Amino acid sequence: MDPTAAVIASALDQVGPRLKRLRNQRQVTLTSLAAATGISKSTLSRLETGQRRPSLELLLPLAQAYNVPLDDLVGAPEVGDPRTRLKPRVANGRTVVPLTRHPGGVQAWKIVIPASKKEPELKTHEGYEWLYVLSGRMRLVLGDNDLTLGPGEVAEFDTRVPHWFGSTGGHGAEVLSLFGQQGERLHVRAKSSKEYKH
Repeated sequence: MDPTAAVIASALDQVGPRLKRLRNQRQVTLTSLAAATGISKSTLSRLETGQRRPSLELLLPLAQAYNVPLDDLVGAPEVGDPRTRLKPRVANGRTVVPLTRHPGGVQAWKIVIPASKKEPELKTHEGYEWLYVLSGRMRLVLGDNDLTLGPGEVAEFDTRVPHWFGSTGGHGAEVLSLFGQQGERLHVRAKSSKEYKH
């Protein structure tokens, strides 16, 4: 077997375990994934066990359902400067993708929160946080307030107030988080006004 074919075969062999791991991390059943993608449960199961070879027509709807790049499913080689590549990590059952490269200052993350029924554990710490819901529904417990936020909704708060955010139990969410040290706030330099005309 030529070296290129061997690399391709090896990459394809890893797709099934990667799909199964991703589904387990997101706490998605084969039944709900089948409904979301239009791919039968048996085909999804065979893909995960390696009994079915992955194809573009199967992987594209899966990448869309999981909201991940196709490269993540097939393990495409990374490109770009390795010093600036930002790696996702799993923390407390959530996938956290760092969006800033420099320490200090305001830090940004994309957080994927799977649907789960965890009891809130309120915490406090120094800082200021801004949360923007990209998709799904997120539960935010902030002091005595228990809120559910949907796509396009924003919360900002002093993190010295007891807080917790996570799943609503029935829905997962993707959230953009900006966090700064105490006293750092977002500075809005431009706002639309009623006088502005296109």
